[in-house]
Amino acid sequence: MEQLTGTFAARKELHILLVDDDDGDAKAVRRAFRKANIANEITRAVDGIDALSVLRGTGGKTRLAPPYVVLADINMPRMNGIDLVAELRSDPALHNVVVFFLTTSKDQQDITAAYNLNAAGYIAKETAGRDFLQLVNMMDRYWRIIELPATET
Repeated sequence: MEQLTGTFAARKELHILLVDDDDGDAKAVRRAFRKANIANEITRAVDGIDALSVLRGTGGKTRLAPPYVVLADINMPRMNGIDLVAELRSDPALHNVVVFFLTTSKDQQDITAAYNLNAAGYIAKETAGRDFLQLVNMMDRYWRIIELPATET
């Protein structure tokens, strides 16, 4: 198996926004990135409202600088992941944010809703691999082969 490089495809500037209200899962995802020697910055938001504040730089939050990828749970308080992505898609400044859903839900309605909102992927936590290592490996490979549009900061 190919070794991870330490950063996604040499994109050291890539930020990861993890949107998950579960402290245990958030720690496990961070641990998986650390274990794979991937040093990209991970910012955590606890729900959709918190994530929007981070992405927009509102509510006392420092705006997350692009490029970034969002890993969002679906089932969260205040604003769930589906509503978060619907809001992102309606915002001209955030409509093309790359979003992967990382969730416990295997509900077909959730999966359909996610892809209808142009999610880059839908990953069930239980299939993300032991300690989320398969998730990290998948994301590393993804960032090696894709091209992103130029971003304004």
